[in-house]
Amino acid sequence: MKYGILVFICFAVTLLSCKNDDNGGPDAIPPSLLSDVAPEDDETIREFLNTHFYNYEEFETPPEGFDYRIVIDTIAGENADKRPLMEDAESVTVNVSSSFLGLNAGEEDIAHKLYYIEVREGEGGSPTYADSTFVKYEGSLLNGTTFDQNPDFLWQVLPFSVRGYANGIAQMKAGTPDQIIDNPDGTYNITNSGIGLIIMPSGLGYFNSPTTSVIPRYAPLVFRVELGLFVEDTDSDNDGIPSIEEDLNGNGYLFDDNTDFDLEPFNSRLTNFRDADDDGDGIPTRDEISDDDGNIITPYPDADGDGTPDYLDPDN
Repeated sequence: MKYGILVFICFAVTLLSCKNDDNGGPDAIPPSLLSDVAPEDDETIREFLNTHFYNYEEFETPPEGFDYRIVIDTIAGENADKRPLMEDAESVTVNVSSSFLGLNAGEEDIAHKLYYIEVREGEGGSPTYADSTFVKYEGSLLNGTTFDQNPDFLWQVLPFSVRGYANGIAQMKAGTPDQIIDNPDGTYNITNSGIGLIIMPSGLGYFNSPTTSVIPRYAPLVFRVELGLFVEDTDSDNDGIPSIEEDLNGNGYLFDDNTDFDLEPFNSRLTNFRDADDDGDGIPTRDEISDDDGNIITPYPDADGDGTPDYLDPDN
């Protein structure tokens, strides 16, 4: 009996010693800083690009029955003379603030380099990061482990994906509607679609909060993408303002533009590209930018001439 009491006391002491004096819970490891992880990720990605290649020879001279799937392998052995991904890769810089990832570190505009390779250029136009796209995709880690894929075309509204994916697809060209092939099994092919690779640092992906256990924290990601079509000037809330124009601060991120955040508690849940009444004045945005016949007026009306169009001005 005494032994049992002693064990209980030791167990209780152990529990108490693990508690945090501030919140009564176990000590948590704070998230890493974007400014620390970004350069580490870039070094890792550059190493990957310099030591791997894709099946570019098959894309240059497609064999009979080629499925136009990108295959990545290591430059070694019989593949020692292959052209590294780095030679084909282009890059863009995307600034990320910690608040975008739900972090409170207070970091602003930390540069992240996004790499992409347009393996086959599409014959159509390019979407923006705010558009709806018709795509096939496969997401994987740098080691090739797949965490998500969709082998058939589906519609995706890019703002609802991770930033690196949206910004990467915006560098590509799509196919055209006149090249759609309707297959007997209900799937589609688009013969002049764009096919490419997107390689992103974790700050443009899931950073410290991956959506699946397959993705480690702070993991750079690779996406193989086939871009079939896109909706030009996608208007997600059908308010007459293209979603790309609802990025008021021009930072490439649509979820921090919310004109009526301080005016209407209910509307504060909806950022402008999802809000049909952007200024919360009770008059739909579409009505504030249209004439009596329903035609959209451009430039957008500004009744008091203060430089803020009526649809963003609750006083007009």
